[in-house]
Amino acid sequence: MKEVRTRFAPSPTGFMHIGNLRTCLYAYLFARKEGGKFILRIEDTDRERYVEGAVETIYRTLEKAGIDHDEGPDKDGGCGPYVQSERKSIYMEYAKKLVELGGAYYCFCSKERLDSLAGEGGIKKYDKHCLHLSREEVEKRLAAGEPFVIRQNVPTEGVSEYDDMVYGHIAVPNADMEDGILIKSDGMPTYNFANVVDDHLMRISHVIRGMEYLSSTPKYNLMYDAFGWERPAYMHLPPIMKDAQRKLSKRYGDANFEDFLEKGYLPEAIVNYIALLGWSPKGNEEKLSMQQLKEQFDVDGLSKSPSIFDEAKMRWLNGEYLKAMTPPQFTAAALPWYEKSDVKGMFDYDKLSKLLIPRVEILSEIPEKINFLAHFGEYDPAMFEHKKMKITKPLAREILAKVLPVLKEQTEWTDEALKEKLSSCAAEWQVKSGQVFLPLRLAVTAAAVTPGGATEIAELLGREETIRRVEFSLGLLDNDLKSVGSAE
Repeated sequence: MKEVRTRFAPSPTGFMHIGNLRTCLYAYLFARKEGGKFILRIEDTDRERYVEGAVETIYRTLEKAGIDHDEGPDKDGGCGPYVQSERKSIYMEYAKKLVELGGAYYCFCSKERLDSLAGEGGIKKYDKHCLHLSREEVEKRLAAGEPFVIRQNVPTEGVSEYDDMVYGHIAVPNADMEDGILIKSDGMPTYNFANVVDDHLMRISHVIRGMEYLSSTPKYNLMYDAFGWERPAYMHLPPIMKDAQRKLSKRYGDANFEDFLEKGYLPEAIVNYIALLGWSPKGNEEKLSMQQLKEQFDVDGLSKSPSIFDEAKMRWLNGEYLKAMTPPQFTAAALPWYEKSDVKGMFDYDKLSKLLIPRVEILSEIPEKINFLAHFGEYDPAMFEHKKMKITKPLAREILAKVLPVLKEQTEWTDEALKEKLSSCAAEWQVKSGQVFLPLRLAVTAAAVTPGGATEIAELLGREETIRRVEFSLGLLDNDLKSVGSAE
């Protein structure tokens, strides 16, 4: 049985777009599911769009995403070089061979002549002018050093057909295809030629890429056939949409993998989410580890329809990953955000993590959720008035006065122990438990909204700080009630 070999061949033109990463992921998962090899190839022939540092971004993204390649620029598997710009002589050799086989020809047409070919609707289609030059004329012009390109010789009649693993039978009339350039005037190949040569020489068995190449693939197959090479199998993928009308676009800065990491998404959650953009597992489970994806990925689950990128859904999925963490695991992931927050170094981060795990969907939410802990001071006692809970400032003051000695006597300072003790006190005092816990939470946080309840925050603050804050709040309420009494 032929070895399955897939490839990811990004252009180093900037950040890693989510659409590119999904293509990479599917190629990787298919190879792993089939026990094959996954190859990384850098397609850097478009020197005008080359971005410094983009190759490093590719490596960094794959590492963070948990996608390991078997061969590539840094892992020679005998099919290198794996960088297109280092393969220039290979392309010229095969282009000349294709000319000899009749699948391509030299073109010496000037820019002015090409500009004059605008046809119906202003679309320029090359007229095969140089195909008809004699061999002697071609050799004479080459010897004279005339600039040239090498063009593909596409038949003018008939239909080119193939079967795609996702979209089924594809047929394109040859008359609809142009004699595209294979080798540019600077000697560098175009993508259309380089990908065919590279995929053959690297023994790529399955080409997995975006559906924008569906109609171009017949041109590639004509080259495979002219060389007498076996065609690979093709798996074209539907686009990922920003909304019903617009595709996600790298050009407009949409959906950059590293931007999502900076927002506080976990790489494994991003990978999990994009795996589901265009593919459905057989079960209903949505939270899937990389190992589960490798085991479950199959072509049958691929959709022909575009998928809409829903960040709210990815945010929810990220929250599910966070909820599954232990406090130390959460702390390790959250550390950069703890260090950016106002409470840096003030608390035991694992205790903070215990508080935040069920209440955070993305890690960048952390500073705004915990900064209040660092800013306890004067606040408006009106906060204690709560109609629904039937709490007034005098009742809050009475409750806190009873709670304070209980806290001072408490030996086990944990959320569970404090909650149990204060709940029994509420029953003893014949008040609702909420009428105890709400005033206590306000008294130790001075914040209307906080992650976690009174006893969770008390555990985090510790005995001394909790008691200090309750005493401060009691003083605040005493002064407020005195001023109200004197005003009356």
